[in-house]
Amino acid sequence: MKNSLMSMSDKILLRKRSVIETVNDELKNICLIEHSRHRCFSNFISNIVAGLIVYSFLPKKPSIKYQTSHTNQLAVF
Repeated sequence: MKNSLMSMSDKILLRKRSVIETVNDELKNICLIEHSRHRCFSNFISNIVAGLIVYSFLPKKPSIKYQTSHTNQLAVF
């Protein structure tokens, strides 16, 4: 990756990449979201919605504790 300036929220999410990849893996393998040969758009949407509903009922879901705070202070670098 090319070095570039990143915001603090991007740095935090980059550290949590393993959790995000875990969620993607669960959605693909357990909830069977990844199917690339749908014949119409409504079948595609119904498959995605059904997979997300199944994921919402899973007992253990990984999570990221992420809070933002907005202040009126100016940051000078």
